[in-house]
Amino acid sequence: MQLSYWEIKSWFTDVDFTIVGSGIVGLNCALSLQKKYPKSKILILERGLLPSGASTKNAGFACFGSVSEILDDLKNHTEEEVFNLVKKRVDGLQLLRQNLGDKKLSYQGLGGYELFRSEDVPLYEECTQRLDFINKLLVPIFSEKVFQLKAQDFGFQSLLSASFFTPFEGQLDTGKMMTALIKKTVKKDILILNGASVTGFSELKTQVNIQINDRFDFKTGKLLIATNGFANEILKENVQPARAQVLITKPIKNLKIKGNFHLDRGYNYFRNIDGRILLGGGRNLDFKGEETTQQSTTIGIQLHLEALLKTVILPETSFEIDQRWSGTMGVGPQKNPILKPLSENVFCGIRMGGMGVAIGSIVGKELADLV
Repeated sequence: MQLSYWEIKSWFTDVDFTIVGSGIVGLNCALSLQKKYPKSKILILERGLLPSGASTKNAGFACFGSVSEILDDLKNHTEEEVFNLVKKRVDGLQLLRQNLGDKKLSYQGLGGYELFRSEDVPLYEECTQRLDFINKLLVPIFSEKVFQLKAQDFGFQSLLSASFFTPFEGQLDTGKMMTALIKKTVKKDILILNGASVTGFSELKTQVNIQINDRFDFKTGKLLIATNGFANEILKENVQPARAQVLITKPIKNLKIKGNFHLDRGYNYFRNIDGRILLGGGRNLDFKGEETTQQSTTIGIQLHLEALLKTVILPETSFEIDQRWSGTMGVGPQKNPILKPLSENVFCGIRMGGMGVAIGSIVGKELADLV
C-alpha cells in the first residue's frame, strides 16, 4: 500500500502513543494519556468500522454482579479478591457517569433483579442462605444492604415468585455512551483510524514498529493494547474470546417490564429499551463453540433466546424479533483484568471478564498510568 506524503506526515510521523482498540478501554486510555501528556501525539487504531469487540454491542447493563454470580466468583477467588472485583466495577461505573454525565448515557437507575426458574430451587436456596454473608461482605462499598428478597410481579412464567433485587444497578444506552466517548476523544485532537488491523509489532531500542493490515508499518514511542477478546491475535496472554449473542424485539405496546433481569447465574439477561425487550445470553449452552471472534449468531442459541421470550418473559404477549447480533468479550480463569507492562514500551489492558461497561473506564485510566 502506497501512502502519500501528507498521510505519512499527518498520521504516522512522530507518534508518541499508539493504542490498539477504540472501545471503552482504549478511548479512556487515550483521554488519560492526553491529560498527562497534553502535547503528545496519540493515535488509536481500530480494526472495524466501529469498535469491534463488545463496547458497541453490549446490553447496556450498568451492573456489578448478581448474588449467584458473586457466589460463583467466591469459588475461584478469595473473599478479598471478590470484594475488590465488585469495588472496581462500582468505581468504574461511577467514573463512567462522572466522565460523560447521566444525560449523555441515558442512564436510568431502575435496579436489577435476579430471577430463578422453578428447577433452580437448590441454587435459590443456596443464594438465600448466603445472602446475609454477601451483604455483609459488600456493605463497605455501598454503605447499606445491597441485595434484598423481593417478589417479582412482571407477569413472568415458570419462575419462582421471589427474586433478589438491588437498587444500585442501572442501565444505559450503549450507542449514546460510545458516541459521547468518541466525540470527547476527537475534541482532544486524538486521532482515530478505523479499518486499521494490527497484524504484528516488533520492538526497537526506544520505539515500537507496528504493522497494519500486513501492508505498511510505522513507528511509535509506546504501544498500548486494549483489544480485550481479540488480544491473542497479537499477544500470548491468558484471555479467550467469548461471544455473546443478543436479540431485540420490535416495540411492544404498553410494555410494563422495567429494570435489568438476570437468569442462570448471569448467563441469560434482559432489559427494557425504547419500549422493546433486549435479551442476550446462552453462552453456557456451548462454551467451546462460543470461544470465537466471529461476530455472527447461531441457530441453537437464538432459538433458546426466543424460547425464553415466549415461555418465560412474554408468555401472554405477542412480539416480533427486530434484530440479532453478537459481540466478543474477553474472559479467562480469573475475573481480574490483565493489566501490565509487557516490556519497556509495550503495555496491555485486556480481559474485562464480561464487565467492560463497569470496569472499562477505570482499566483505561490504569493502563495509561502504567506508562
